Amino acid sequence: MESLHKNKTWDLVKLPKGKKTVRCKWVFKKKEGTPGVEEPKYKARLVAKGYSQVPGVDFTDVFSPVVKHSSIRALLGIVAMHDLELEQLDSLYGLKQSPRQWYKRFDSFMTSHDFKRSSFDSCVYFKKNNDGSFVYLLLYVDDMLIAAKDKGEIRKVKAQLSEEFEMKDLGPAKKILGIEILRDRKTSKLYLSQKGYIEKLLCRFNIRSAKPVSTPLAAHFRLSSTLSPQSDDEIEYMSHVPYSSAVGSLMYAMVCSRPDLSYAVSAVSRYMANPGKEHWKAVQWILRYLRGTTDVCLQFGRTEDGVIGYVDADFAGDLDRRRSLTGYVFTIGGCAISWKATLQTTVALSTTEAEYMAITEACKEAIWLKGLFSELNEDLQISTVFCDSQSAIFLTKDQMFHERTKHIDVRYHFVRDIIARGDIVVSKISTHENPADMMTKSLPITKFEHCLDLVGVHC
Repeated sequence: MESLHKNKTWDLVKLPKGKKTVRCKWVFKKKEGTPGVEEPKYKARLVAKGYSQVPGVDFTDVFSPVVKHSSIRALLGIVAMHDLELEQLDSLYGLKQSPRQWYKRFDSFMTSHDFKRSSFDSCVYFKKNNDGSFVYLLLYVDDMLIAAKDKGEIRKVKAQLSEEFEMKDLGPAKKILGIEILRDRKTSKLYLSQKGYIEKLLCRFNIRSAKPVSTPLAAHFRLSSTLSPQSDDEIEYMSHVPYSSAVGSLMYAMVCSRPDLSYAVSAVSRYMANPGKEHWKAVQWILRYLRGTTDVCLQFGRTEDGVIGYVDADFAGDLDRRRSLTGYVFTIGGCAISWKATLQTTVALSTTEAEYMAITEACKEAIWLKGLFSELNEDLQISTVFCDSQSAIFLTKDQMFHERTKHIDVRYHFVRDIIARGDIVVSKISTHENPADMMTKSLPITKFEHCLDLVGVHC
């Protein structure tokens, strides 16, 4: 009650005629600690029954901006490279629209205390000190990461925040959004792991005793919509299968710390509307792959390497509409910070065209990352995106192939201007050294493991 008063989260008013109050209830939760580091916590909270609120009557906007996962990994890469201090805070909120109101209030507070909001990610804040060092703050609703060279700087920011908000100081960052942050300061290494999340996931879908497999999706899976249920028996069987739930859970692991799952999750997520038995077997295969790779993590370290991009395409990889697949991955110091595996929106008529469209998507991400790093005062200029198609690279640099390219959507041609200006260089790389290959197709185990090694995914 004291914290609610302190935060001025409500005004006492008379209940309007004919309206009902939002009631409240106790919520009891056991919050698991990091094994061997901290004990589990038992929390009791009095919360409003936000689910009883009616849209348009009790609230309107509920959307709160959240920091991009790529921004979190980019900051962690900077923390590892410069051996920065990294600490964590969280604070409270209650009703449906609270995250939205909280963000507005937090944003105005940060800007009034000399922090600048990134123009590339509205939940990234930074401040330059007189000595040239920086303080960084990332916000994910009520979870905060603060990084700085000096612990005193972090204490100063925490003190300012605590004067204004009811804050809980969690000390050195150990976990954000269910992702464990492990550090070895002696070797300047920082690891991102979802071991706890993945073990819960395997338990939930009864895969803990299944035999592990070595790749996320074997080449024998030729998924298409023709494998959707044809008989009443199969429709009945699939109605009891938690397909969407399993794919959604896998997607979260892939988005946070597992670029190795990108292609497999992209493939199975196309059939969410009407999955068949074969699609479900593919999902179980991915879960069995996770069963053998729970210890896999992203490894950031102190290195001189800047940000490098890799891009690949698989021509007409989608068996249903013959669309091609785009895959890209960007690394900082050899560790993945941004990745994507997705179907192209239009049908390409050749391999060159598919690769050209993939390069354009990768260059859009490269421009965003370049802008983010330039704001965070990093000299990590993204100058090179590697592609294994010489003909597609030629197409990005030469305007003369008008007859061959006049049917390509104009939005894909902006890559030529970027390359002409020298903002990004697209260079040739051997297919064997291109880790984006794993984003677009199933690979043999040796090639797959080599791709993982190239982007800092380690056991």
